[in-house]
Amino acid sequence: MSEISTRDAARDGARDNARDSAMSVAALSSERPESDENVWTRRLVLFLRVMALLSILKGLYHWAQVTGFVGGEDDAFENQSMAWQAATVYFAVIELVAAVGLWLATPWGAVVWLTTVVSMAVIELMFPGIYGGSLVVVAAEALMLAAYLALAWMAARERPP
Repeated sequence: MSEISTRDAARDGARDNARDSAMSVAALSSERPESDENVWTRRLVLFLRVMALLSILKGLYHWAQVTGFVGGEDDAFENQSMAWQAATVYFAVIELVAAVGLWLATPWGAVVWLTTVVSMAVIELMFPGIYGGSLVVVAAEALMLAAYLALAWMAARERPP
């Protein structure tokens, strides 16, 4: 009888070791099982990251205008109107702040980004003397805003209250 107990104990010990090993490998694995439950949330986060990269480029472009890396001597920052200078510095700062928040997919990042989108559209439409009143820029900003709202709505539908 002691032989059977010894074999059972050895088999149970081996099974426990295998289970513990499998649990530790699973705990260390960074892969998550794919599910269709959060597909819109993943799409929203991807969109936010793309908008973050775009915001970085826009913010760096505005800083390049402030520092004189782009444009000629006639387009120098100090030769522009006070309204143009104020708007350029505003967008140079807020676009980079929005980019950080968007990349992290935080609520405040989306709010700051929405502020930049609406601000650019308002400046282009209401104050055409500052940046030229380009309807292409307004359309692009409106398209990005609509895409964000659609993705956020679909992601919110995935997680009912």
